[in-house]
Amino acid sequence: MPLDMVRAVPAIRRDPLDYLERLVGRYGDLVAFPMPRSAVLLVNDPAGARRVLVENARNYSKATIQYGALSAVTGAGLLTADGEEWRQRRRIVQPAFHHASLDAVAEQSVAAGARVLAGWAGQPDGSVVDVDAACMRATLEVVGRTLFDADLAADGERVVAAVHDALEVVVQRARTPRPAWLPLPSRRRLARAVATLDETCARVVRVRRARGLGQDDDLLGLLLRSADEHGGLTDRQVRDELVTLVIAGHETVASAMAWTLQLLAEHPDVQAQVQAEVDAVAGGRALAWSDVPRLVRTRQVVDESLRLFPPAWVVTRRAREADVVAGVAVPAGTLVILSPWLLHRRPQAWPDPLRFDPDRFATPRDSAPRGDYLPFGAGPRLCIGRDFALVESVLALATVLAGVRVEPAEAAARPRVDALVTLRPHGGLPLRLVHRAGHGVPPLG
Repeated sequence: MPLDMVRAVPAIRRDPLDYLERLVGRYGDLVAFPMPRSAVLLVNDPAGARRVLVENARNYSKATIQYGALSAVTGAGLLTADGEEWRQRRRIVQPAFHHASLDAVAEQSVAAGARVLAGWAGQPDGSVVDVDAACMRATLEVVGRTLFDADLAADGERVVAAVHDALEVVVQRARTPRPAWLPLPSRRRLARAVATLDETCARVVRVRRARGLGQDDDLLGLLLRSADEHGGLTDRQVRDELVTLVIAGHETVASAMAWTLQLLAEHPDVQAQVQAEVDAVAGGRALAWSDVPRLVRTRQVVDESLRLFPPAWVVTRRAREADVVAGVAVPAGTLVILSPWLLHRRPQAWPDPLRFDPDRFATPRDSAPRGDYLPFGAGPRLCIGRDFALVESVLALATVLAGVRVEPAEAAARPRVDALVTLRPHGGLPLRLVHRAGHGVPPLG
């Protein structure tokens, strides 16, 4: 009954992950919500997820509360655009994410990891640091120096604070929809945050235009050249893509890296395996793009961390036309909810699903999208930056772990998971540092 949903609102706001887990535990993998105006269906069935995201993807739009709230920050960027507008933008942006660009991503990822180590160099053994904050700063630098060919680090603190403020308001709007025109404090807070992001993007664009576009093939160069061509992107559309990538390009990777370090702190035997691999591959030098295929154990650890803590923990779509998903009739207009957090914890696909076990990825998985592992989505809307994110995570983590060992800061449990736009550790993620003897900051080429 709709009254049940009203009663559930406090639980949803308090801990949406726990709420979803209890829901599928009670009702199974397909749950219809008793909403009065439109049908809502939670799909925790891998075949159903594949139907929505891959097989019949064109039937499912992003006209949902989740993406509507996010668009207040990103505008109609790649993350929230739909239909032909999305296809046009994807074609324009795609070349910047070609594999030829991964060498630059690798170089900057290693440099960012080295800067993290340099920042910790003066800390005595046993010091407790917030690795979440360090990962946020590092990934912002990588975004700035690879996608935009500009150093956003100078504005890093302002950008991170603005992103945090904006996304907090976005989460509030998604969980408790209210008219956007209401004069609430959150509305002013969002306006200030968006203004900061706008100013940062405008500065980066001014610097690039003053330098000249030439034949640059990074993302900013492609966007600006398109904006200058007839029928290309407007200045507002360029801004939307930049804001989208400042947000999506650093917070998601930072989340993945921070939770990976937490898991390794809890499993020192696996951490030692990663460090032995890094020592053997690097031999004391800085890592590079060519080393990624040899960092096998490190990649397995990242994959398993993404299973347990998928940054994009919930995905929503709205059915344009009637469909059948996992044997259930889905009327046109139905809001479909998919949660990688739930799908990644199904014991049918992942025995003992809460256990951290990188060996799950020791054997290559079937390349066909099965719907039970979706850290980057699937189908046409597969995250355009997937390869960037994986290279960045592997090399930045390997660089950091070459120089330090991380341990739990307390005997207590890991920080609570805040299910915001991404999965964030509540109050930061404190870990204890132990410097590895003879392993300092690697020299950069």
